[in-house]
Amino acid sequence: MKRGLPGTLVLVLSLAVLAALVLLPMWLVGSSSFKLPREIISRFPTFFPHSFTLQHYQKLLGTSAFPTYFVNSTLVAACSAFVTVVLATLAGYAFFRLEFRGRDFLYRLIMVAYAFPSIVILIPIYLMFAKVGLIDTDLALVVVNVTFALPFSIWMMRTFFASLPRELEEAAAIDGASRLATALYILVPLLRPGIAAIAIFAFVSSWTEYLFASVLIISDAKRTLPVGLSGIIGQYQIDWGLLLAGASLSILPVVIFFGFVGRWFVAGLTEGAVK
Repeated sequence: MKRGLPGTLVLVLSLAVLAALVLLPMWLVGSSSFKLPREIISRFPTFFPHSFTLQHYQKLLGTSAFPTYFVNSTLVAACSAFVTVVLATLAGYAFFRLEFRGRDFLYRLIMVAYAFPSIVILIPIYLMFAKVGLIDTDLALVVVNVTFALPFSIWMMRTFFASLPRELEEAAAIDGASRLATALYILVPLLRPGIAAIAIFAFVSSWTEYLFASVLIISDAKRTLPVGLSGIIGQYQIDWGLLLAGASLSILPVVIFFGFVGRWFVAGLTEGAVK
């Protein structure tokens, strides 16, 4: 259907407003991290830094534990995304292709996990992890992140498996391929949009997780970025420059990761939405 001039103007204006709502806060955070403290807290905020300085980044990287938090978050988020992708792919294949008793009930039971707020299971998880010695370990955060990301990831992968014709597997079976070889060399390459979508979802969810990281991690050397950045906020005084520099650097891994797999991520969301 051909769109008229008023419709085009409304569409462009809507996109401009949406882009401003999303990008303007990020620009203000990034540009303010290069300003001197007096310009950051000025009554009349500036769009571009008039007093360009790198002192906040030098202080952040030289005197704080930000590099340690950064490495911890990267390790936890990468491991959580990898485990989530592997388990969601296997579970999605099982729930769609394999026939076993209670399959539909088990699938719905997994999705029920989203009905409970995370704060409700915080204490039971803490007690369980304390009994098995997982408190103050990266493994505890990986387990929690995978637990919360897995139900949605399984649901997405199941929709992607539904888009693949069974004839592909039947043809591979006729040629003598095992079920594992069929999955690795035929199905997985076709599922790259879905794998990219759940990988980014799991990575970002793990990267920004705060509640469990603040409770399950005790030592400062094991803290992740959200918890570490909260420690920069003092009780009586806030170092805004340090906080803005940390916030600017903390989004870099997500941007880089999205740059590598973003083209599959968009395709994955749209394909999964229409199934």
